[in-house]
Amino acid sequence: MRVDDSGLQVLSRAECLELLSSAEIGRIVFTDHALPAVQPVNFCLRDGHIVIRTNPGSKLAAATRHAVVAFEADDFDTLARTGWSVTAVGRARAVQDEAERARLAELPLRPWAPGDRSHYIVIRIEQVSGRRIIAAHESATPA
Repeated sequence: MRVDDSGLQVLSRAECLELLSSAEIGRIVFTDHALPAVQPVNFCLRDGHIVIRTNPGSKLAAATRHAVVAFEADDFDTLARTGWSVTAVGRARAVQDEAERARLAELPLRPWAPGDRSHYIVIRIEQVSGRRIIAAHESATPA
């Protein structure tokens, strides 16, 4: 197990992808009017790509066309003070092909927000990194 300077476990690409596949909610980071924007989304992982459904006319749909975006998902247990965080970076693309759209519609990706969510965004993960907070061992107290 590799640990970074701050005592967090460094996750491998495979571990990061496994954790991403277990999460339902993440945050996409994109540029909106030359400023950074963050939006929570539900998503799923398919063949190592992040898939998001959104409204075809949404700000997210427009802003992510052929853009480099970041994506983050995490899970924490506040009582145990454990958890993980994974960040991915890649190029987003709008799905235009009807056959691909039909395949994506078969995914277990059901929108949480109301309205038309027929637009698919696929993020090809180019970089991924993750860290895990492992349970702290109680230090021995001097006698």
